[in-house]
Amino acid sequence: MLFNFISRRTLTPARPYITCCHALLSSSSSFTTKSSNKRTFTVTYLINSCGVAPESANSSSRRLDLTKSPNTADSVLALLNNQGFTKSQVSKAISKHPRILLSDPQKTLLPNFKILKSLGLSNADIFQIVTAIPKRFMNVKFQDTAPQCIGYLRTVLGSDDKVIRAIKRFPLVLTYDLQLYAAENIRMLLEAGVPDSKVRVMLAQQPRTFFTSADRFRKVVMDVKEMGFEPSKYRFLLAIQAVRSMSKSTWDMKLEVYKKWGWSKDEVFIAFDKYPACMMASVDKITGILDFLGNTMGWERSYILRCPIVFCFSLEKRLIPRCLVYRYLEEKGLIEKEEGFCFTKWLMYSETKFLKWVVKRYEAEAHEILKLYRKHLDEAKRSTTSILRNRAFRRSLGIYDLRRLSFADLLSTSKLLLCFMDAIYRLLEHSIAAAQLLKKPDI
Repeated sequence: MLFNFISRRTLTPARPYITCCHALLSSSSSFTTKSSNKRTFTVTYLINSCGVAPESANSSSRRLDLTKSPNTADSVLALLNNQGFTKSQVSKAISKHPRILLSDPQKTLLPNFKILKSLGLSNADIFQIVTAIPKRFMNVKFQDTAPQCIGYLRTVLGSDDKVIRAIKRFPLVLTYDLQLYAAENIRMLLEAGVPDSKVRVMLAQQPRTFFTSADRFRKVVMDVKEMGFEPSKYRFLLAIQAVRSMSKSTWDMKLEVYKKWGWSKDEVFIAFDKYPACMMASVDKITGILDFLGNTMGWERSYILRCPIVFCFSLEKRLIPRCLVYRYLEEKGLIEKEEGFCFTKWLMYSETKFLKWVVKRYEAEAHEILKLYRKHLDEAKRSTTSILRNRAFRRSLGIYDLRRLSFADLLSTSKLLLCFMDAIYRLLEHSIAAAQLLKKPDI
């Protein structure tokens, strides 16, 4: 009896499973076709109507479906054009944030544009703000937070020019309740002895400094005081900006980098006292600058210590090109010993002023100097472009730096990957089984 049961189970064709498999494959094929049609429409619309590059349009179509609301997209385009955006700006805005095409043009976008226009912002400024905070700008809540923010800044800063400067420096300020964040922290600074005029300058130039919890800000103020900074000096606020911009672990990490290059803790604090922003450079940038100035240029640590502003310069676009031009001239014996390395002229000048000065000063070598300078700038540009492309490529594949993910993120990512692999395995199993059943002759 058991043998007969096993035989029946083995020999009886599993036609219900075949039917189910056919239905599944048919449904999958239909879904794929519909999805493909939606993507094709979206890609075509982005390229032809919005001027988006094909690669960007194809990438955007994966998370954007315009088939349900083509009229809305048309209205958004018309609104952007009416607001004075150029074709290039419209293309860039949609390339970066394609979901703006799904926003309500009359209830959301137009009122938000009017708020910014009322402040006297130029089209270029508005474009910069919209692309800096697209999700917040496309939210109807922007109509509540932005006017309140502008009103508060006008009261504290006293002029629309300063308000505009603050917003351009930190567009996200338009989405904050300043009475909740900035007001308490400003009061704290005034009580600590910081002059009102300096607080206003800081708010206009570096508004982000104030946007943290009162408890966190209070701790930062106390730490900076303990370092010996005088509240009446503007450098006190620069030190607060630097300390507030990073966690203690990041601060300690940067401190260790300086120590690895032979700096003592006291020397690091001397540099920080002279120019607090030297601690705001990334770990990689600090390492690169110390390596180049120490090993390539042969600068003594004591000299770097006297001018810590070097850590705020671009290594590729300023330090390397200019310093290597200096070394070229030095090797040719064109730098007088008593002249030496004039820090102000070689590194502090703007690019235009620097080129005019160096060409006039070393007129006979002007051709070689410009050739060498541009060579290093081009190398820096290629290096930067390569890095950006690599990051974009990694993002497109969903590859991220695991060091930046929390344990919970890693755990959820691992679970998702396991579920995906399990689903693929089951699909393959069913496909193989279905293929084998289809090959069996009817009995």
